[in-house]
Amino acid sequence: MEIIHLILGELATNCYLVECGNGEAFAVDIGNGAKKFMKTLQEHHLNLKAILLTHGHYDHVAGAAAVRKMTGEEVYIHEKDALMLESADANLAWQLTDEIFIPVQKYQTVTDGQILRIGDKEIHVLHTPGHTPGGVCYLTEDFMFSGDTLFRGSIGRTDFPHSNPEDMVSSLKKLSVLTKDYHICPGHFNDSTLEMEKVNNPYLRAYI
Repeated sequence: MEIIHLILGELATNCYLVECGNGEAFAVDIGNGAKKFMKTLQEHHLNLKAILLTHGHYDHVAGAAAVRKMTGEEVYIHEKDALMLESADANLAWQLTDEIFIPVQKYQTVTDGQILRIGDKEIHVLHTPGHTPGGVCYLTEDFMFSGDTLFRGSIGRTDFPHSNPEDMVSSLKKLSVLTKDYHICPGHFNDSTLEMEKVNNPYLRAYI
């Protein structure tokens, strides 16, 4: 599975363009960089089929409305973060940027355990709240798109409005019992593997 990695916006958010057969692709998180994203999509001659959001903070959703308008494709987010697509207050745009936030007017919500079928891929939705109430990881084949739940050697912050440290503990426990050694594609910083994090990440190691 080919994954094209982009870094978008003021907070260097990882955006992933994932090929899913027959020249089609889905995106995971589109930060403030819709033009760069569309240029990459066109350069690789890919047809976008879906925009998957790991959570609703501004730095992960800022470009979603513009890309949806240009492609006509659906945006997916967990139901508990849906308000963040509509409100600059809820998604912390007021705190994270001087740019004007463009709301996403239409979207689909996902729930824990749901399976999305996009192109020739099955994407499993794993609800991992803590950083936000509706944070999710997307699992497909050998890859985990972990958003701001799990980083290389660290985890997402839980001191934002609506973050919850107790929920993060539950989410880390959920990740700790996964048996497949997923290649982790996080929302920020460098990639990793789940086994590497079980050994080296102090936050995850505590629940092994």
